Amino acid sequence: MSSSRPEQIVPVDEYITWKPDGHVRLRVAERGPASEPPISVPGYLSRTVARYPDGIALCTKRNGKWEKTTYKQYQEKVRTMAKAFLKLGLERYHSVCILGFNSEEWYIADLAAIHAGGYAAGIYTTNSAEACFHCLESSRANICVVEDKKQLDKILSIRSRLTHLKAIVQWDGKADTSVPGVYSWKQLMEMGAKEPDTQLDNVIKTISVNECCTLVYTSGTVGPPKAVMLSHDNLTWDAYTSTLRVDNIRPTVDRIISYLPLSHVAAQLIDIYITLGSAVTVYFAQPDALKGSLLETLKEVRPTKFMGVPRIWEKMYERIIAVGSTRGAMTRCIATWAKDKGMKHHMARMNGQVGTTCGYKLAKSLVFDKVKETLGLDCCTVFVTAAAPLSPEIKKFFLSLDIPLMDAFGMSEAGGAHSLSAYPKFKLDSAGEVLAGTETSFDNADSVNGPGEILLRGRHVFMGYLNDEEKTRAAFNKDGWLMTGDVGRLDSQNLLFITGRIKELLITAGGENVAPVLIEQTVQTELPHVGYAILIGDKRKFLSILLTLKAKVEPNSGDALDELDTETKKWVEGLGSKASTISEIVKSKDPVVYKAIEEGITRANKHAISNAQKIQKFAILPADLSVNSGELGPTLKIKRNVVYEKYKDIIEDFYKD
Repeated sequence: MSSSRPEQIVPVDEYITWKPDGHVRLRVAERGPASEPPISVPGYLSRTVARYPDGIALCTKRNGKWEKTTYKQYQEKVRTMAKAFLKLGLERYHSVCILGFNSEEWYIADLAAIHAGGYAAGIYTTNSAEACFHCLESSRANICVVEDKKQLDKILSIRSRLTHLKAIVQWDGKADTSVPGVYSWKQLMEMGAKEPDTQLDNVIKTISVNECCTLVYTSGTVGPPKAVMLSHDNLTWDAYTSTLRVDNIRPTVDRIISYLPLSHVAAQLIDIYITLGSAVTVYFAQPDALKGSLLETLKEVRPTKFMGVPRIWEKMYERIIAVGSTRGAMTRCIATWAKDKGMKHHMARMNGQVGTTCGYKLAKSLVFDKVKETLGLDCCTVFVTAAAPLSPEIKKFFLSLDIPLMDAFGMSEAGGAHSLSAYPKFKLDSAGEVLAGTETSFDNADSVNGPGEILLRGRHVFMGYLNDEEKTRAAFNKDGWLMTGDVGRLDSQNLLFITGRIKELLITAGGENVAPVLIEQTVQTELPHVGYAILIGDKRKFLSILLTLKAKVEPNSGDALDELDTETKKWVEGLGSKASTISEIVKSKDPVVYKAIEEGITRANKHAISNAQKIQKFAILPADLSVNSGELGPTLKIKRNVVYEKYKDIIEDFYKD
């Protein structure tokens, strides 16, 4: 991992810091992947440019055509913007906050902030003005880069309270530059182009690998989001060790689609840093990707590596099922036969067998290749699911179609990744083998390999929470291990298994510990037309569950509609109901629908390991969950506390005597 510029490490003894200008000791080993020489973000970019100057880095669709930026041009734009940031007055250890959908400008602003000696800090586009204020003010933002007028107006509404803000830059649409301190992207590029390189080069020389370069805001159960401080080494080393796990990365050939929020650490690690280190080409999806357009982008780009959050894989699953239901009996028979061959092939691979059978080859030709082509995944060799648990049944479904979904485990405080599934060490229910050069331990475990709270250590572990000594120290145990809050174990192959979250763990009134995710997934397996399942039971006499039915989504806003989605409506009709909306079913407590759900829960209860882990009552919520209604986060993960509060009356009704 050497670079053309000398890398600076400020010698310190402490592994943690919360100070804006703080440095940390790096856990560089004597041998193995953790012994790789540290490299800064500017050095990381320079190394790739030296190797692949003409490789395509970024692709943006404008006016129906893909505009491409080479790695050399990428670096030139980053340096130009960094000079503009310095001209605007970006100070050392102050931030540039970025608020907008994934784009070339997002990437350039991110790396430019780091080159200019500041922090890059992403803000979720769904944040309220007040939530944006917290990110901007806590990071001492000198500059805020926004996508459009909608986001600009948010910042202008709080500008008078932002004590460090000097400029706002808008990259899309016509910026109202008559407002003092508001600039267009074009103005910034022109400003930077006029500046000499001297000041920027001098700043880069002061950058050390063990100082903070990026802030990731992560929500807590109480209080405002915490600012996770990630160093240059956190990001560049985690990207390096992650690529050791991914099979056959091909510089300048591989391509991905960037669509998950870049304010999320997993998207930053994969979309910005792994691609940068391996000269992978990034295609930017449309802003409405999560509302439906992603599937079209997939078919157009045909990525070679793809990461999807569970809801994306669930939508693909629903689409395949919907298409399959319209096929004739012979086609369905062939598909069933092919899926059997696919499952047997991958089960054999998981057991260490190599080679392929004639049956698998025929199934691949007749079915698998066509399914992948329909999804835009016919060139894809790595399929990743991350950010939240995915139902085991959906994993098995895709595995039978020759799409092995590789799980990953990570967190903002661990640079994004700690384990990743990949053949030859691949198991359906595992989060993968821990990354080379990292360490894993367990607290309150029966043995050295768990089960217990997962503890992490390594060069990927964060520096601390900005300006928060108390929470920084509380994140680590007395021996310097990062406490994840996740419960799990390691097997003999060093594969990590996650069994739940400590904070999500339900403890019934009878003292029984219940991991909700496994039970929720079982219910969703038995009732595939249930959108979300939220288990209730903490400090309660018995378990109950809140359910949503899958509904159609308004394509522009992403709001869940009252109308049932096509497959759920067919299911309801098949039961003998005439209902076509959620409200009809809930208001009338539609007898046939409620009976079918009750029967599904009865089947799910047969998998329970004790009577205390059986569901006694259920309720169908009046609407499916969505981001705009506040129950889902930006990566479509359930915000349990929001759901509990919103539907507290329904929950209390479960437990009335």
